[in-house]
Amino acid sequence: MTVLVVGASGATGRLLVRRLLDRGHTVRAIVRSPDKLPEDLRRHDRLSVIHASVMDLGDAELARHVEGCAAVASCLGHSLSLKGVFGPPRLLVTDAVRRLCDAVKAGSPERPVRFVLMNTTGNSNRDLNEPRAPVENAAIGLIRVLLPPHADNERAADYLRARIGKKDKAIEWVVVRPDSLINEDTVTEYEVHPSPTRSPLFHPGKTSRINVADFMADLIGDDDLWGEWRGQMPVIYNA
Repeated sequence: MTVLVVGASGATGRLLVRRLLDRGHTVRAIVRSPDKLPEDLRRHDRLSVIHASVMDLGDAELARHVEGCAAVASCLGHSLSLKGVFGPPRLLVTDAVRRLCDAVKAGSPERPVRFVLMNTTGNSNRDLNEPRAPVENAAIGLIRVLLPPHADNERAADYLRARIGKKDKAIEWVVVRPDSLINEDTVTEYEVHPSPTRSPLFHPGKTSRINVADFMADLIGDDDLWGEWRGQMPVIYNA
């Protein structure tokens, strides 16, 4: 299987690239800074590195990179700096998801392409009407106004949930929602739930980036797991 990964040089993205390669997949990685990828990955014979930003690629060029891919995975996020949080592009993730979906549809794939989006447990799945305490709703509303990346994550997931939907002939999707991200060297046991089992603001759990990468890679390559979570927004916690 050939998989396109965007945000591949990020803390989770490069772990996902490695997990996909370890599973025998061929990977195309769109990265702004190829030097952020470990050298052994850059030299891998099943990895093609595309030195570019998704938002700088023309429609035809992006469609060419997507063509032939059975799956697309996005680990894009805003850098944790003043410019990254408050500067343009404010809708980096949303616009990338939209453009990637357009590129998939332009190729008229014979089978639906799997789209896996890394998101956050702070974003609720509005298909399920997930309950929140009033104080948490108020806090999330304030975060939505004050921190543009949160609103971007919400809109990106909503694009797949509401615009692509669950019956699209070209694209199937899963939005993966980790809780507070931490770094670990190895994959450990983790739990996956349809909705949060704890408050992401007042009683957050922890999710290692390598576990997120492992789950995303399993989703892409495992038909049974994909069938279980297709069209949903699973939440992942370290066990």
